[in-house]
Amino acid sequence: MNLILSPPTYPKPSFLNFHSHDPHNKRTHFQFKLQSSKSPALQTSPVSATETETGVIIIGGGLSGLAAANKLHSEKIPFVLLEASDGIGGRVRTDIIDGFILDRGFQIFITGYPEAQKVLDYESLDLQKFYSGAFVYYNGGFHTVADPVRHLFDALMSLSNPIGTVLDKLLIGLTRVKVLTRSDEDILTSNEVSIMDLLRKTGFSKTIIDRFFRPFFGWIFFDNELETSSRLFDFIFKCLALGDNTLPSKGISAIPEQLASKLPDNSIRLNSRVAALDFNGSENAMPSVKLQNGEVFRSDLGVIVAVEEPEVEKLLAGKIRARKKPGRSTVCLYFSADRAPVEEPVLILNGSGKGIVNNMFFATNVAKSYGPPGKTLVSVSVIGSFEEMSDESLTDQVVRELSEWFGDSVVRSWKHLRNYRIGFAQPDQKPPTNLLRDLKIGSSVYVCGDCWSSASFDGALSSVVCDVIASRDSKCQSPKKQIHTNLRYKQNFSRDVDQNYAKVSCFFVLKNGEECLSKCGTSTLRVCCTSFEPSHNFPS
Repeated sequence: MNLILSPPTYPKPSFLNFHSHDPHNKRTHFQFKLQSSKSPALQTSPVSATETETGVIIIGGGLSGLAAANKLHSEKIPFVLLEASDGIGGRVRTDIIDGFILDRGFQIFITGYPEAQKVLDYESLDLQKFYSGAFVYYNGGFHTVADPVRHLFDALMSLSNPIGTVLDKLLIGLTRVKVLTRSDEDILTSNEVSIMDLLRKTGFSKTIIDRFFRPFFGWIFFDNELETSSRLFDFIFKCLALGDNTLPSKGISAIPEQLASKLPDNSIRLNSRVAALDFNGSENAMPSVKLQNGEVFRSDLGVIVAVEEPEVEKLLAGKIRARKKPGRSTVCLYFSADRAPVEEPVLILNGSGKGIVNNMFFATNVAKSYGPPGKTLVSVSVIGSFEEMSDESLTDQVVRELSEWFGDSVVRSWKHLRNYRIGFAQPDQKPPTNLLRDLKIGSSVYVCGDCWSSASFDGALSSVVCDVIASRDSKCQSPKKQIHTNLRYKQNFSRDVDQNYAKVSCFFVLKNGEECLSKCGTSTLRVCCTSFEPSHNFPS
């Protein structure tokens, strides 16, 4: 797959070579190699703004945008994906520092995500598993909380530990059974309260809430007050019960890289920041997309907005209601060490109620590929932005706290690698939420992403526009105009792609009593999905 790099002063992009990496050879995760200035893809001097027409315009190269692009490509619908940054993945990216694989913020991939199972090839991701449970630091020691299905002996041995009562641990098993008997739709549309209120209502003690649930689900949702919707708690609890916590052996960015590798050449443009959507003064008009460099894109079928919530609100100001909830923030700190003080591939939680460290783990215990031979990668997460603290002060505070966990001589020997401050790690999803809301804004704009669904990998992957042409919304404000737009689009593109645009899904709003060209027939106003060959004569 070729990506396209579009420098701000050049209206046409330069090509990129897309490489996998070898962390032990210290190769970078993305190797951006500009072609010679003789290449027609690279302009060596600024030129006037240009206009480009395509089928669908996708704004945003994160998981949502890439998943939408894959769906469109599978339906043979032409598109262009515009990404503002220098690489794909959005918040799901990876760097290579001194031979270590550093994900931009601690992220795990849960194999139980239903949408991910449909769109990703798990085998090629080479997923490395965490221990199914956690170690909890409390009162100067580490205590195990284990999944009783996968680690029955460990779970039995931990019944009497101070992380919760025996009843608490039985309630965890009961909660598991409850979520497994419910459908995802039922979970995501059920009555909701905060996670904290749900836990109290279920009967969990303050002990296990503070020592386990607060740091564990606080890390998942970057919310140590557990204000997030109970719908998200039940959904993630179900996914955890059905799958494993894992890391791709080549870093978390292997997930967007896999999605991008399936797309056609030159369909992704990097460094292409969108400045505005122009609706031409009409709510139902097909908007044009203007880049900061002046270039304009026009779509025949629709625009998919697949960016973070703050950017969605900027691009669609006046079209959607701002939620007025600040996003969730986190800081991830990385260290290198000669050896790990624990051997297990386990997440370690701070159940002490003291300090700023929420959770940490030794990444090379989970995936040896995350570090060079003989070295250990340490990942530490804190919840919040900590804007008032410098990187140096924040690092010193973390080192002091972890010295109490593992010993001063051990932690002081670690070498600090990098801090990642993730100002917008997730949207705030405390009640009320709408996790299955309509993707369509007006007649031709669609929004997808975790801000429009659940704040998870699955929410990003599942909130794609399934088919911009064959919209499943049976309502059409202007049936005649919609029909003509689609037909003109098919006629144009069937010529442009050398007659390879056969059998493209397309929808027509049929008037009462009319019949579709494929003889599907109807006597009421409805949407009909069908396929046509380019040689068909379409009505004007």
